Amino acid sequence: MKYFEVTFTLSPCTQDARDLLSAMSGEAGFETFEDTADGLTGYVQQQLFNRQELDNIIAVFPIEGVDIKYKIEEAEDRDWNAEWEEEGFDPIVVSGQLTIHDGRHLPAVPTPLSIEIDARMAFGTGTHQTTRMVCATLLDILRASDTATTAKNVLDCGCGTGILSICALKLGAGHCTAYDIDQWSVDNTRHNSIINQVEQQMTILHGDATLLDNMEPCFDIVMANINRNILLNDMPRFADKMQPGATLIVSGFYQADIPLLQQKAESLGMILTGRRSDDDWACLTFKKNITQ
Repeated sequence: MKYFEVTFTLSPCTQDARDLLSAMSGEAGFETFEDTADGLTGYVQQQLFNRQELDNIIAVFPIEGVDIKYKIEEAEDRDWNAEWEEEGFDPIVVSGQLTIHDGRHLPAVPTPLSIEIDARMAFGTGTHQTTRMVCATLLDILRASDTATTAKNVLDCGCGTGILSICALKLGAGHCTAYDIDQWSVDNTRHNSIINQVEQQMTILHGDATLLDNMEPCFDIVMANINRNILLNDMPRFADKMQPGATLIVSGFYQADIPLLQQKAESLGMILTGRRSDDDWACLTFKKNITQ
């Protein structure tokens, strides 16, 4: 997957300006940002980058007196998780029930569920708020399910390192289909499924949501932790492949984006059944109308 690295210079540079620019730039396709001394560095997939939208955002930036300049370069192909590979990361506990850890740092106090992640060249080690919120939602949904849990068919859209798929399977789901447009992520998900001994219950595919066009509407749970614009674009495909009464869990967007996501889901015959927030990030749960 090819990325652009966009260096933003803000004058004056304040944290409020940084936060607002990163939130608004999701409209132009940006996925992640790093703070710099005088602004931000943003990363966006080349095929998703909308430069005209970025220019529009800067033109109407709502904090008066902030001058924003940017420079676009092609990001080098690098191991986004090099620090995790070299040093590992401290175990992450979700809802007191799930621990996500690497092979170097085992949890001091065991939890009922444990996922080991070897994060290679892919995003998603469980440290991000959105990953934790989706895992917490899966804990609520699958642990509260009836004896039919083992029959549940799960779809993981944009699987990253495979944490969400593995979490669902360890909670008793029957099968998980996972896909990602990043070949590194596909390979890493496959690797982590083997570490966690769930590879026989997974189908892992390389591609985008158009892969769903050749699938039957068979999913009981669909989860997508990706940016707002991709969610809005792909949600009709998700809905088309969900069984009546199925659950959709979405995250990867800000609280300010909730109305847009909710409106889109409701237009597709789904109702909001749950929401979580962590800092400015949000996670929503919908249920598909059982009559559809």
